[in-house]
Amino acid sequence: MASLNDNDAVDRRRFLRLFGGVALACLAPLPLAASVSGSGILGAPALVPAIKPSVTGIPGAPDAHLISLLNVNTGERLSCAYREKGLLVPDATAAIDRLLRDHRNDEIKPIDPQLLDLLHDAASALGSDEPFHVVCGYRSAATNAAMRRRGAGVAKHSYHINGRAADVSLPGVQLAQLRRAARDLKNGGVGYYPGSRFVHLDTGPVRSW
Repeated sequence: MASLNDNDAVDRRRFLRLFGGVALACLAPLPLAASVSGSGILGAPALVPAIKPSVTGIPGAPDAHLISLLNVNTGERLSCAYREKGLLVPDATAAIDRLLRDHRNDEIKPIDPQLLDLLHDAASALGSDEPFHVVCGYRSAATNAAMRRRGAGVAKHSYHINGRAADVSLPGVQLAQLRRAARDLKNGGVGYYPGSRFVHLDTGPVRSW
C-alpha cells in the first residue's frame, strides 16, 4: 500500500506533467508587412522565448502580479506573472527584458522592476487587462545619442537608457485617463505626448509634464 507521502509524490508528478509544458507568455506576434525598423529582418519577428512555470506559485494566483505587453516595433507579445508572493520570477523578467530591448540594435538591459510595478498598478487602477502597447522601453546610449543628433527631442540622460522608462498606451483607455491614473500613483515621472499617442512613465522623481 502506498503511503501518504507516496501519494503526494504521485500527485506532484501529475501536476508537473500537466503544467510543465504551459508557457506563461502569449507569444503571438503581429504580422509585419515590412522589415522591423533598424533590424533588417523581413516578415514576422522572432518570438520571445516561452516562460516555464515558476516554482514559487501558479501564475494568475491572487498573490501574483500580472503584466501584458505588446512591442509595437517588433510585434512581440508577452503576458506573464512577473512577481509572485512578493518575489520576482526570473524567467518572466528575462522575457520582459528581451521584449523591451532596443529593437534598433537588439541590445538588452534589465528593466527596473519598479517600472513593471508602475505599469501593473496603473492597469489595475484603470481596471484594464489589455496589453500595454510599448513604443519604447530600453534605449541604448548609442540610440539615444543618435536620436538627439536628429533632433528627436530626447533627454541626454534619459531614464530609457537605464531601463527605467517606457512610452506606452493602453487599448480602450484614453491617453488622458492613463496619464491621470499614473499621476495619482505618485511613483515616478509621467509625461503626456498626445501627438505621438503615448504616455511616458519612469521611476525617477515624482513629476509630470
